Amino acid sequence: MIDQQIKSVIRDIPDFPKPGIVFKDITPILKEPVLCENIVNAFAAHFQNATVDAVAGIESRGFLFGLQLAGKLGVPFVPIRKAGKLPYTVKKMEYDLEYGSAVIEVHTDAFKPGQRILIHDDLLATGGTVTAAANLVTQMGGVIAGFSFIVGLSALEGRQKIAPLADKIVVLADY
Repeated sequence: MIDQQIKSVIRDIPDFPKPGIVFKDITPILKEPVLCENIVNAFAAHFQNATVDAVAGIESRGFLFGLQLAGKLGVPFVPIRKAGKLPYTVKKMEYDLEYGSAVIEVHTDAFKPGQRILIHDDLLATGGTVTAAANLVTQMGGVIAGFSFIVGLSALEGRQKIAPLADKIVVLADY
């Protein structure tokens, strides 16, 4: 199963980015081209019968598989970036983190109102960043087609937080 393949290569980094946190490092996946392909294929299988007009990936690890997934689904890729990284006119969303706040942005012409956007990130924890991304997309007139994540940390209840935003939430490996 894909969840076991993913879990077999993810590395735990204790006390990162701060004491008490065990960081799930997905970078070892990138050394496994067959696993990378299996991940993209697993996501594509989950969304093959859904209407998806674009995939939005959240900076930066959401770009790694989000772009590949968009290609597999034959739809555009939309980067959602940290503040100050996009060169054209942007729409911004500020949101709170466990240890501060952050701002994400998307180009104002990234998609058209009414388009169905699949939001992808590497990890679902508390759901704060992906909720901000979803709010940004909906404020611009987009419709949330679903969410996809390589890893989920179920104890942090992010899935429950984002469940009202979309019917389809795909997490390939839950911890």
